[in-house]
Amino acid sequence: MSTPVKKVPIHLQSAQNRVYIKNGQIVNHDKTFKADVYIEDGIIKFVGPAADITVPGGVRTIDASGKLIIPGGIDPHTHMQLPFGNAVAVDDFYHGTKAAVAGGTTMIIDFVLPNKNESMIEAYDKWRSWADPKVCCDYALHVGITWWSKSVSDEIGILCKELGINSFKTFMAYKGLYQLNDSELLDVFERIRGLNAVAMVHAENGDIIAKNAKRLLAEGITGPEGHELSRQEEVEAEAVHRACILAHQVDCPLYVVHVMSKSAGIEVARARQRYRGKYIYGETLAAALGTDGTHYRCQHFGHAAAHVLSPPLRPDKTTPEFLMKLLAR
Repeated sequence: MSTPVKKVPIHLQSAQNRVYIKNGQIVNHDKTFKADVYIEDGIIKFVGPAADITVPGGVRTIDASGKLIIPGGIDPHTHMQLPFGNAVAVDDFYHGTKAAVAGGTTMIIDFVLPNKNESMIEAYDKWRSWADPKVCCDYALHVGITWWSKSVSDEIGILCKELGINSFKTFMAYKGLYQLNDSELLDVFERIRGLNAVAMVHAENGDIIAKNAKRLLAEGITGPEGHELSRQEEVEAEAVHRACILAHQVDCPLYVVHVMSKSAGIEVARARQRYRGKYIYGETLAAALGTDGTHYRCQHFGHAAAHVLSPPLRPDKTTPEFLMKLLAR
């Protein structure tokens, strides 16, 4: 019988703790410039001209001539080994973060999603037990507020004040599973504001989706094409608009996750202008910028199904460019 091999985080796998990168073109958020970089124990110690640094011996040197030096990316929205329905996300915290590092992402922020009536703290501990032995990069956690009660209110205070969680995700979709009503959302946002934390929201009208899904199934529409039909663009935009208003009523910062349509993007942009950017933030996905919802009509089921996500990709082929322009603003 073979001895199990313990998976060691990738940043601990090398004994080499001093790296010197020379002759590269650095790309930061504000400008690009040519400089050398010296890293020790995983910390950037120096960025500047070669003449200004004395490099110690025993350093691993990388010649980046003709190459770009880009800071590691942070992915703020991942779901590693997430149980959802009768399935579990195929990437666990080892394989998912290993792939992230290979692609230049050096930190992820994953989501703890408690079951209804499950303790927030117990769910947090469960996610930590999954992640800590496996991760190959830095990680943090958001926590989903999937039901609402006094105990949940108390526990998110503990999560924020004692365990370092300062972002909490709510759902306007997934009726009967995660969805909160407007009254509950107001209470949640008010509590989050009181903790100086950030509220996140999956913005789709879950009541409309549930009714549409029932109708489409009765009509015999069961393929991937039915996914977008059940939650069309206005269903997302309405929820985004409502979420922004609810958050503003209690002065709570709001981060709208995965904005996937023109209409929803416009609602985020309008809210940011209306509230002078104080409260509202939005994200979109690489998929929304790189492809579109016309694939749901593909006759190859595997291809069409691989494009299913919520909110869905939109069939309007001009959506990716539109969202990219919103990002640029």
